Amino acid sequence: MMDLQFTSAKASLEERAVVDAVAGSRNGKTQRDSLLPVLHAVQDRFGWISPGALNYVGERLRVAPADVYGVATFYASLSTSPKPQQIVHVCDDIACLAGSEALIESLQASGAVVERSPCLGLCDRAPASLGPDDAWMPTYVGGTELRLLRHVGIVDPESLDAYCADGGYGALRKAFELGPQRVIAEVVTSNLLGRGGAAFPMGRKMEAVANAPERPHYLVCNADESEPGTFKDRVLMESDPYAIVEAMTIAGYTTGCERGYIYIRGEYPVATQRMSNAIARARDAGLLGEAIMGSKTRFDIEVRRGAGAYICGEETALFNSIEGKRGEPRSKPPFPVKAGLFGKPTQINNVETLANLLPILLEGGERYAQIGTPQSTGTRLFCLSGAVTRAGVYEVPHGTTLGAAIDLAGGVPRGRRLQAVLLGGAAGTFVAPDARAMPLTFEDARAAGATLGSGVVMLFDDQTEMMPILRRIARFFEEESCGQCVPCRVGTVRQSEALERRNFALLDDIGAVMRDASICGLGQTAANAIASAGANLKLW
Repeated sequence: MMDLQFTSAKASLEERAVVDAVAGSRNGKTQRDSLLPVLHAVQDRFGWISPGALNYVGERLRVAPADVYGVATFYASLSTSPKPQQIVHVCDDIACLAGSEALIESLQASGAVVERSPCLGLCDRAPASLGPDDAWMPTYVGGTELRLLRHVGIVDPESLDAYCADGGYGALRKAFELGPQRVIAEVVTSNLLGRGGAAFPMGRKMEAVANAPERPHYLVCNADESEPGTFKDRVLMESDPYAIVEAMTIAGYTTGCERGYIYIRGEYPVATQRMSNAIARARDAGLLGEAIMGSKTRFDIEVRRGAGAYICGEETALFNSIEGKRGEPRSKPPFPVKAGLFGKPTQINNVETLANLLPILLEGGERYAQIGTPQSTGTRLFCLSGAVTRAGVYEVPHGTTLGAAIDLAGGVPRGRRLQAVLLGGAAGTFVAPDARAMPLTFEDARAAGATLGSGVVMLFDDQTEMMPILRRIARFFEEESCGQCVPCRVGTVRQSEALERRNFALLDDIGAVMRDASICGLGQTAANAIASAGANLKLW
């Protein structure tokens, strides 16, 4: 076990230079919120974080060595022991499970160093891998009413001029014309519900942050898209990054934030590069920073990379991660609108939710509310993967049936029969083929005992053995539990054991305890998919 005091290990001159380049200077003050970026920089350069580097990071940032070590060992993408710098990560999660073994064997035969990985957000390319030399491949997009996806494949994602020529920054101009209160009124009228799974009304959240007396306010874009089967936010960031920058600027202006963070999962290198480029180009053009568009508005954005922790998709765990702490959830209340990032009022939304601000302002909240249903307004992005002809992201109005969405993707490949559909990801719900008639709305999903979650629609045909899929879901939650609370830490292990032993009678009791007593949504939803498989698919 490592001594949690400063040891005699010394950082090399090169390690010190890497740390110094990222840490900067704050006149001797603690720089704990720089901890994760600094650890990333060392990991990227050397492939691991040596004891000497850990010591120097703590000294340089004025953070206790125990805290530095605790953070470095929390995240799966960081290593405190030597590892090869060139590693190929192969997904063996639910969308990729069937083909992962053959891919691993092929890569190892070619001499590659391979590590198994949970979902990489590349479900449309199953079985998926991520290596240092992987070329970027576009994801298929389609739909019946393209608003959020209208630039994808048409506008050069690297070019600010191309974005502006196609109407970009018209929504921000409209926001400045309306003023913060009228922007919020438009969002309230639109009845936009969050697209990350919780489905909280965005207008109410914006109003609460804008009216919070304590300052400063912060904006956070949650782009830590780690739910197995989800890849829509990746597509938006890779293919339309300026739209996300514009939407964040609108949200920041409206809620009185002068600083925003976009927290992008570490397995999204192309999204990170394109968002970083878009932020830099927007800043150069006077669309971020001081006096935006010649106004008195100040707002800027910082990119933060996740480091392989599903739990950081939970909003308070994400705050802790940005602050340089272990990504463990906080108890609520207080809620983020009162005490979020750095203990201040915080507006936090995922990528898709923020992207909806653009059509709301350009078309008006009332027009937006006419799309979909009264309770589920607007369009929605669904990630279709698994046993489907054309895996990809599809944009359809709320109220489109599950069967219609599946048909847009070409349905199940010829010669096979649909056995089950997983809605909402590993934390979601399995439904049987007779659910094809279900409208994809929040209210219809609730009535059916299902969830839309983060937009996952994963198909399984009659050639799929479902028990290995369920065991992989159980193992996913066991591995991703942060371990902070006993119901989740122990319950996820017992759930895996019960499935292995086919002790199905015990699963209901385990699930009830996790739902009722876990601190955050991970433990509260860890049993959902497995319970639904028993009830809806009649597997036991």
